Amino acid sequence: QVQLTESGGGLVQAGDSLRLSCAASSRSFSGYAMGWFRQAPGKEREFVATISWNGDTTFYAESVKGRFTISRDNVRNRLYLQMNTPKPEDTAVYYCAARAPKYSSGTSDYTHYDYWGQGTQVTVSS
Repeated sequence: QVQLTESGGGLVQAGDSLRLSCAASSRSFSGYAMGWFRQAPGKEREFVATISWNGDTTFYAESVKGRFTISRDNVRNRLYLQMNTPKPEDTAVYYCAARAPKYSSGTSDYTHYDYWGQGTQVTVSS
């Protein structure tokens, strides 16, 4: 089992940069494929990016490809989302999620993830 805590959200101007962090409680963090999702008011939870257990494989939603970068530090038990040139439509609560250790890679389907953080609000102003 793993507990996840996001941080780094806030108010940012469109075109600026922001980095989200997700701290994992488990020493076996390196065994989990991880993902970032987001949810805007009145909308469904939406896939943002995913990364395999060892960081070798990443996958992005088309809407963020080329602007956001997912990465992980398995020594510090941290997951990151670097958000470059954010847009107002990126405004949402951002969640990190972990997939059960038997899976080496993540997916874009939020129902495939077993552990979730509480979320961090990101607001992008124009």
